[in-house]
Amino acid sequence: MSGEASTDLDLPLDRTVDRRAFLTRIAALTAMGAAGGAWPAVAGAHAAGPAPGATWKLPPLPDPGSIDATDPAALTIAEAASLLRERTLSPSELVQACLRRIDAHEELYQAFNAVLGDGTLDAARRLDGAHPQLPLHGIPLAIKDNFYTAGIPTTANSHLFRDFVPTFDATCVARLRGAGALILGKTQMGPLATTAATTPDGERTTVNAWAPYHPAVSPGGSSSGSATAVAAGMALAATGTQTGGSITTPAAAQGLTGLKPTMGRVSLYGVIPLTYTRDHPGPLARDARDAALLLQAIAGPDRSDPRTLGLPPVPDYSLAADPVERSGRPVLRWSTRVGVFPDYTDPGHPEAEARMRMLETLEGLGGRVVQVEPPEDWEVLTGPDFNNVRLPERTEPFMEKLREDVRLFGVSLSPWINGLLLSGDEYLRGQRAKLLLLRRVLDGIFEQCDVIAQTSPIPFDIIGLPLISFPVGMKESEGVDLPIGALFGAPPFGEERLLSLAGGYQAVTDWHRRRPQHPERLRPVETGASGANQGMRAPDARNRHRIDVRDVMDLGQ
Repeated sequence: MSGEASTDLDLPLDRTVDRRAFLTRIAALTAMGAAGGAWPAVAGAHAAGPAPGATWKLPPLPDPGSIDATDPAALTIAEAASLLRERTLSPSELVQACLRRIDAHEELYQAFNAVLGDGTLDAARRLDGAHPQLPLHGIPLAIKDNFYTAGIPTTANSHLFRDFVPTFDATCVARLRGAGALILGKTQMGPLATTAATTPDGERTTVNAWAPYHPAVSPGGSSSGSATAVAAGMALAATGTQTGGSITTPAAAQGLTGLKPTMGRVSLYGVIPLTYTRDHPGPLARDARDAALLLQAIAGPDRSDPRTLGLPPVPDYSLAADPVERSGRPVLRWSTRVGVFPDYTDPGHPEAEARMRMLETLEGLGGRVVQVEPPEDWEVLTGPDFNNVRLPERTEPFMEKLREDVRLFGVSLSPWINGLLLSGDEYLRGQRAKLLLLRRVLDGIFEQCDVIAQTSPIPFDIIGLPLISFPVGMKESEGVDLPIGALFGAPPFGEERLLSLAGGYQAVTDWHRRRPQHPERLRPVETGASGANQGMRAPDARNRHRIDVRDVMDLGQ
């Protein structure tokens, strides 16, 4: 809601935007990345420009009488907001519930780099007597540790930024605060957003909340600390960033709904950069409705990030995520052609059965499943040869640091060095290949369908198109039950369509309501040398903080 709201939901944006204009925009952003000068400051000292005036429209909320409030930390944002408005739950009670989870289990989960503790609780208590006016009033969130947070260490879990304390909030963080949210802490992440969460020198830290004693079970990509915090009930939702699957992959691994928006829909200002033409901030949440609430708060133009300017108005995502009813049953808000590639449900795939059931459910909601042939040269254009052309974009802003001391990059050094070695002709050829891929996706895939099932986020990360992941089943692995996620992509500014798809599916299924078991129930009978967290350790103290920032900044609104 940071931008002008569109009230016409009769036709979603993906049906009205000029796709050729988006192709031109991506070409321009590619040129800007090559020309330099368009990056947000890596460690700037100036504050982000103010967000455009927001006209907050409270979304439909569930009936408070239907909500099980036994454990406030397990609530969705929408459920918590409903109880907060009824005054049957206070912001301080909600924050305390999350802090109790953190105190009890953070040593095992290792989801956080910094926990703000009493400072957040004090801010929540100041809200206890206030009537909720904002959609995220009193909602405790976790913030990935590459988002600037004023007065709070922002390390990107790296040696490079281990002593960096920003003087201002990233635009996303400022807008979440402006919507009433409270910040519980900064989450553990892959060093400089390049891997799943480890120490800066590569020792594994964050575990999957569904299998905390099985380090072989991945928690996801670089936003894995955010995903584990939400899945384990230590925050109601979190922010993530995605350059190569780091929102949607941890969402799939931990039974969450993760949304990567269209390039430019959400400001990157105040986010430590990785790849100018592929970085996307977005929400990690428990369901589509919550993902829509967070996206509504952070989307919109920001004069500090040229990628966000000149885009279509921000629509009502919260309404898009709520299915409509026809003849007394939920259906998708819009007629939707659901595209699948020929091998998507091959019987030999371990998740084929879950995918089949999911597609049948979407057909029952009014969707039409259609088989789509991949564009010409799909495997080549989305393969590693062209995917690697992103590496010079991450290397160039850090050249001074590379010259200073390569050891500062720790486990992340390799891609930065590879970026130095890629030749100019390879880089230019890769950028042309990206635009060719985007044109073939827009003219080929999305002439046949409205959303397309994916098995990897990489193709749509390359070309800046939106993705959503949401849970559609369970599987057994490593002796534990793990979530299965489905991944869908859409045309430019197709977030409404994706939220409608996930929201409709979640209206008639309960996979998104399943929570990991209490860790004591998951503890192996014997945890000797081959047991709990073997080969893992807590993050280095220099990158992990339990701090009280009451005297540094106001953690409230």
